[in-house]
Amino acid sequence: MDNATKRDLKKQDQFVSLTEHGVDWAGKNRQKTAVLAGLVVLVILAAVGGYSWFEHRSTTAATQFGAAMEIYQTPLVTPGQQLPPGMKAYNSANERAAAANAAFNAVAHQYGLTRSGKLALYFSGLTYMEEGQNGSAEDTLKKVAGSWDHELAALGELSLAQLYQQTGRNDKAADLYNKLANGNATTVPSGTAQLQLADMYTSEGKTAQAKEIYAKLEDKDKDAKGNPGPAATVAKEKLNPKAQGPQ
Repeated sequence: MDNATKRDLKKQDQFVSLTEHGVDWAGKNRQKTAVLAGLVVLVILAAVGGYSWFEHRSTTAATQFGAAMEIYQTPLVTPGQQLPPGMKAYNSANERAAAANAAFNAVAHQYGLTRSGKLALYFSGLTYMEEGQNGSAEDTLKKVAGSWDHELAALGELSLAQLYQQTGRNDKAADLYNKLANGNATTVPSGTAQLQLADMYTSEGKTAQAKEIYAKLEDKDKDAKGNPGPAATVAKEKLNPKAQGPQ
């Protein structure tokens, strides 16, 4: 018998030995194996069931969020204005904000883990601002600003900065505008945050600081082809207001 044949027989003997060992182990541990297999099946079923449950809740949340947005976008009616039959309207922005706020809060409370629930929390903060409930608005927007969702957090920070500005806390507003200006969120581009900061400086009479921001934006905000970007266009108008009027 040559060496190659001996090696092949040895491999077969090893395979048979391993197979017999495996069969013997399975026989001795049949009950344990069945239990483990059952546990694996339960884990799979739980994962599938959990996913289906979450998808169902996400769909329901999206539907209710859409209904809340409809309230938020309902038109306002002026005194004496005639409305088409069946058309819903509110008498004031405050009244509409209060109705929308209740709807957004319901979605955020019941479906807070879903995308729609997180968006509802953001709009809850906005409608609190419109109602003039600054304390509730601040608490809500801080939660949004602390979200793990970078894009949503940026929206929360921008609205929080605007709330700080409206309530005379310009130093806090400036901190957030600068943070956003140095960030990379697509929901709040750097140029947008810089324009907000420059506008705040203008309202404070800090025109030199505002002009410095506008000048940098006009110079640096360009697209891939070198054309002025949106922030640069606005900055140019701010620096040359007379040039934008009738010729």
